[in-house]
Amino acid sequence: MLELAEAVPRFDDSSLPPVPFALRVMSGECVVIECRDMLRATMFADLCSGMIHLSSGHARFMGMDWNDLDDRHRNALRGRIGRMTRRAIWSDLFGTHVSMMLKQMHHTDVSLEDLTQETLRLSTLFGLPGIPTDTPRYLSQGDLTRAACVRAFLGQPQLLMIEDPLETSPVDLSLAFFQCLTEARDRGAAVVWLVRDSRVWQPYRQTVTALWRLADDGLIAIRRR
Repeated sequence: MLELAEAVPRFDDSSLPPVPFALRVMSGECVVIECRDMLRATMFADLCSGMIHLSSGHARFMGMDWNDLDDRHRNALRGRIGRMTRRAIWSDLFGTHVSMMLKQMHHTDVSLEDLTQETLRLSTLFGLPGIPTDTPRYLSQGDLTRAACVRAFLGQPQLLMIEDPLETSPVDLSLAFFQCLTEARDRGAAVVWLVRDSRVWQPYRQTVTALWRLADDGLIAIRRR
């Protein structure tokens, strides 16, 4: 589903070290990557999503090399990726529901009725009283985290790039989060879960496929504790 083949990011495009990255994540797998620097974690997710230029090597998603695609096809392919990021994603120009649903409205032909029903189902699962329509500045931090989870899992993505929401969440979302992870993997999605605190993923450890650390010298495979 996702492959980095000796992919060397251009240093001026990111804060990633300009070293070869090698990673393969198959359908249904869940890979945990520990990283103390969440800005670096965001840049790594950008690399996997074809948003970082490479000096050499290849980054592929669903068998397609990002470098071989034009902008239209890159954007369409990114519609199959569910991301949860520490980067600011909310705009007060629109209601929160627009930011949650916009990717699916732009990249897919799913009907608005079906999209709304799926958004409502996930919103309820994560503890929201409904689909939030207020602008993000009127939502609590807990509800914004819930909305970010809905946004990531919406549309049955083929790849989930998750910058962990559990460590900093003021509310306990673990039950719904683990349920959605498992459902996504059962339908064949691959998961890359970026965490800062190694304790976060321990309740899910029995089903984690591989563990890596993102450090100054690139990706390092580590033995699960």
